[in-house]
Amino acid sequence: MSSVNMTDIAVLGQSVTFPFSKKTAKNKVMKSAMSERLATFSSYDPRMRGQPTAELVRLYETWGTGGIGIIVTGNIQIKKDHLEATGNAIIDRELPSDYLDDYCVLAGAAKACGSLVLGQLSHPGRQVPITIQSSPESSSDIEHPSVAGVWFARPTPLTKEGIRDIVQRFAYAALVLYKAGFDGVQLHAAHGYLLHQFLSPRTNNRTDDYGGPFLNRARLLMETITEIKSTVNDSSFMISVKLNCQDLMYPNDGISEQESITLAKMLEYIGVDLVEVSGGTYESQVSGNSDNSSPQSSSREAYFIDFADRLRPHLSWSKVCVTGGFRSASAMADAVRCNSTDVIGLARPLTAEPLLIMEILRGDKLHAKKNKFPYSQTFHITAAATQIAEIGNGYDITDFSNPFNVSRFIAKLQRELPTAMSETIFIEEVGSPEAHLL
Repeated sequence: MSSVNMTDIAVLGQSVTFPFSKKTAKNKVMKSAMSERLATFSSYDPRMRGQPTAELVRLYETWGTGGIGIIVTGNIQIKKDHLEATGNAIIDRELPSDYLDDYCVLAGAAKACGSLVLGQLSHPGRQVPITIQSSPESSSDIEHPSVAGVWFARPTPLTKEGIRDIVQRFAYAALVLYKAGFDGVQLHAAHGYLLHQFLSPRTNNRTDDYGGPFLNRARLLMETITEIKSTVNDSSFMISVKLNCQDLMYPNDGISEQESITLAKMLEYIGVDLVEVSGGTYESQVSGNSDNSSPQSSSREAYFIDFADRLRPHLSWSKVCVTGGFRSASAMADAVRCNSTDVIGLARPLTAEPLLIMEILRGDKLHAKKNKFPYSQTFHITAAATQIAEIGNGYDITDFSNPFNVSRFIAKLQRELPTAMSETIFIEEVGSPEAHLL
């Protein structure tokens, strides 16, 4: 092995200590959140939803053996009847159980080999299929356009009492995860979900304390973080936020880059350890503008790396994670060496190769597998969802670097559309606008 490759391994294998919680990740790689859809679900009784299953535990047990520094779960929902997809894990104080014992098992499986584990908490807001929730809630009453045959109802703007309830629900869920042994939480404030809906002027036309100027639009997120800190009352409990660097909508129609930088500075001020940089919304797929405004404007491998370069001078303490596009150990190490990012986020490569990071750090691999799909979000989204289910069920993982497997999968998918697409369009991270590069 060349000395250059040995240097790459040494860079990626360095630990990361977070400034506020003082938690330390054993290396610089993070598994970003992906919606697993492996928890229990009932269409008729919401009380039967959201319980972690043996399949979900097996999935995280597998990733836990993969040498990953930080593992972020898929988006755990804070209300049993407001989900981004069927099969979401849920922590809801109104359920008969908060599933504490189950989350203890899940945390133990993911942490068994020394990874830090964060539970991603989310509320879909208006971005919930009408088949799951016909009365969604949001910052305003702006309806989400249909996506690939998935329809959405017009949301009801949350009252101030409703906003307070949301804040308390996030804090309650964080406390359950803390008691279960999770190292922290990540708040999902990107990709068009509720926290992002408040942040974005496209979806927030309120005229009260939660609308208008950016500081008002950021109020819900800031109050949520403050409530979590107060409720958990342990400074070693890590808090991360996933935010958009841009919404990939039309100019001046969404969160601007400068607002994203301002938000990151605010998050550092209140003690957020890790800011994960992402971009786009599901609505940007509808507009078709995500392709025209691709954030991968440089020749570097990763999405959003240029924004991270512009963000870094504004932060003194909080760590930055860039997710999306990384495939080679050399590009990952270069991004760290150039001080573009502190942490490398990977999503879809870890559904194809859950032990990829361990193999890279051992020097057995220098690059993730390259699948043979033609460019189509439908194929990439559904393939990753299939691999997640295969890992969870203990099956062999389909190798989509094999052209025969790809051809057979595409033929099967085309027979099943549009059902397959409607079931996978909201695979978080896998289904985000940067999906083809994650």
